[in-house]
Amino acid sequence: MPLRGKKARCDWLQKRDREILWHPYAPAENPLSSYPVREAEGVYLTLEDGRRLIDGMSSWWAVIHGYNHPRLNAALAGQLEKMAHVMFGGLTHAPAVELAEQLLARVPAGLERVFFSDSGSVAVEIAIKMALQFWIAAGRPSKKRLLTVRGGYHGDTFAAMSVCDPVNGMHHLFTDLLMPQIFVPAPGVPYGCDWDEEAVAEIAATIARRHGEIAAVIIEPVVQGAGGMRFYHPEYLRRVRELCDRYDLLLIVDEIATGFGRTGRLFACEFAGITPDIMCLGKALTGGYLSFAATLTRGRVGEMISADDPGVLMHGPTFMANPLACSVALASLELLDEFPWAARVARIEKLLREGLEPCRGLPGVRDVRVLGAIGVVETVDPVDVARIQSRVVECGVWLRPFARLCYTMPPFVATDDEIEKITAAMRRALA
Repeated sequence: MPLRGKKARCDWLQKRDREILWHPYAPAENPLSSYPVREAEGVYLTLEDGRRLIDGMSSWWAVIHGYNHPRLNAALAGQLEKMAHVMFGGLTHAPAVELAEQLLARVPAGLERVFFSDSGSVAVEIAIKMALQFWIAAGRPSKKRLLTVRGGYHGDTFAAMSVCDPVNGMHHLFTDLLMPQIFVPAPGVPYGCDWDEEAVAEIAATIARRHGEIAAVIIEPVVQGAGGMRFYHPEYLRRVRELCDRYDLLLIVDEIATGFGRTGRLFACEFAGITPDIMCLGKALTGGYLSFAATLTRGRVGEMISADDPGVLMHGPTFMANPLACSVALASLELLDEFPWAARVARIEKLLREGLEPCRGLPGVRDVRVLGAIGVVETVDPVDVARIQSRVVECGVWLRPFARLCYTMPPFVATDDEIEKITAAMRRALA
């Protein structure tokens, strides 16, 4: 039935949304109302009722170049005229080869192979499967546990859930059903503070004691994302790399949230100057246009797996290396090359520090922290999501707080004025 007027359409969309859709981390019955979006352009979301909101979330950290970018649109349209998809079993295509070459030219030296998939969680699943199959091929099947730090988040699929924080993470309900992993305390020295060697004492002791059963260490480099938005000292990551080398463990780094400039470095591994054995990429890989991910490895990982029966990695996503996704990812990398992203992220960091520091004095605020284009206000008690969102929307800003965190990860193309509006909205919402 045709609807007349913006309000009528909004009401209908919200009503039907509540009746037939199920949103992430939300109840099926009586969820919070969702805001209907009609279109997006640059850093702005236009709601069905005509309001325009600055997207302070980059659509969960992915839309680094903004929405409806003509270069990214053109990449999709051009590829669509040739081939939207083709299976990757037994076939290949130029966008996949070219994207793999471009990624390997940018990631830390020593990574040599690229395995494409369709989401960040799957990239982590693949990384874990690679690590396990590596040691099976090496004749050491007892190395079948992952070691990780508390406070981490690596995705929502089963192997990924098993290495998320088992107590305070989003997946504690499934703990008894997941692969048992080994956890050590979260890195204890914050980014920017003086290094304390005691910070690695427990992980070093655990690895020394249990390395015979550990296949790999998996960690988010420098920034723990959805598990708490914490920033830790890069020296911790350097020490973990050394421990993995000493005790013959693989090191998996999850750069899904941190990759492609978000922290002020192209990849957060660069803060520590290390090369992992396996790296997971996603989110901003396509500039937020399509769900797409990659798992990159050192050559020895592929060589070991290939040398043993059955001689193949036992994984193969249907939409692996989708040509549309590869093409838009190539265009996104080209934009990063042309855009002074490092200078822009440094400017965003400065503005976020200036704009969020006043929150430190607000009642109920525990901490304020900023790194690159990430600004976080941590509260003592869990935030009232509906109230915070209502207040920031009134200020013309879109944010999605969770747990005890009100945070922003704006698009790199946001102007100074738009960044200042985001921080002003956060101050008002938390006041």
